[in-house]
Amino acid sequence: MQYSRVEKVAEAELPTRWGSFRILGFEGHLAPDATPGPMGNTVDEAVVLIYGDVSNGSPIVRVHSQCLTGDVFHSLRCDCRQQLELALDTITAHGSGILLYEAQEGRGIGLMAKLRAYELQDAGRDTIQANVELGYRADHRDFTLPAEILNQLGIRSIRLITNNPEKVQAMESHGIQVAERISAEVAAELTSQKYLEVKRDKMGHMIGSLL
Repeated sequence: MQYSRVEKVAEAELPTRWGSFRILGFEGHLAPDATPGPMGNTVDEAVVLIYGDVSNGSPIVRVHSQCLTGDVFHSLRCDCRQQLELALDTITAHGSGILLYEAQEGRGIGLMAKLRAYELQDAGRDTIQANVELGYRADHRDFTLPAEILNQLGIRSIRLITNNPEKVQAMESHGIQVAERISAEVAAELTSQKYLEVKRDKMGHMIGSLL
């Protein structure tokens, strides 16, 4: 993805049950010749939570894609909420870190398309088969915006919480050194077992033991 500009549009205090963060809002404006993704956005948004002093060394970073069903409604079809809470636990336990929360619902296809994919999954497709049947790629996410934000924040080296090798590659391709990958693996549920198997077996996510 190419942006003509990436700008911070807001910054405020955010008290949470994990502690007090700074919350920053960023907008990435697509370049005139850039092709919008499946959701048709010409302006992409991301929220950044900063905890403690991240100016020295390689801060712990989580790049998390929005998941309304998991993050808000506590769905057990996926591991998104558990990974989000794991990241916040890890950051605050360490005393500092950054969480970048991207508006890329349903691996970038949008909420309504994601729910249509759920219907197909209920009929027996896996997550990739459902997306492809609807005319999408397995994963439409792009990690340019979080990398650009980290560059704006002066962060050049990170310890990245992820199981996804594509996130590591995306950060490094934009000049962000991944000094360490920290596992984002969480305990599987019976309802998320197949979802996690597909991430491991078809998408190359670094997941160890499942149920």
